Amino acid sequence: MPQSNRPLAVLIVTDVDADEASAAHALSQGLADAGHFVLGVRTGDLTLPEAVAHLRPDVIVISADSGARDVLEHIVMATRDAPRPIAMFTGDRDRDTLRSALSAGVSAYVVDGLAPGRVQAVVDVAVERFAVEQTLRAELTETKAELADRKLIDRAKRLLMKKKGMSEDEAHKFIQTAAMQKGLKAREVAERLIDFESLLG
Repeated sequence: MPQSNRPLAVLIVTDVDADEASAAHALSQGLADAGHFVLGVRTGDLTLPEAVAHLRPDVIVISADSGARDVLEHIVMATRDAPRPIAMFTGDRDRDTLRSALSAGVSAYVVDGLAPGRVQAVVDVAVERFAVEQTLRAELTETKAELADRKLIDRAKRLLMKKKGMSEDEAHKFIQTAAMQKGLKAREVAERLIDFESLLG
């Protein structure tokens, strides 16, 4: 997980608008002044996913106006398998663009606020918010997995209660004991019981 209080490797992504050259320069200057390393400036086009995979930036900073939505589409493709903090500077005030940016994983979205002195603060926000979002996403994934495990174990318990005449407590203890004896998780024992029942028809 990148930390904004250490030097970061940053990739700047722009749209195809020629006016973005000055914006990219301002971003590069602001990032350099903050002690970060700019990997380069890339256009947000079909080559972006390959560039991101090759350069492996800690943070992506977008500067895009008229072509913002096109850039965001390529950002989604480039970061789908390896999410990373993304900050976006734009002059586009359209709410649909904002929604697209958030859906694309942009952690900090700044409208008409590109000043070299502000870049560090925006990168800080992007990195910290990304960390929070990743933690929440991991917790949600873990919760879903636990719920799925519980449903599977409950199904196996019902199977034991029906086939073996066990009470719910007895079925629960049976699964727990089998898991301990075989060095398995309760979910794995439950899966085996259900699979075995399926084989027997």
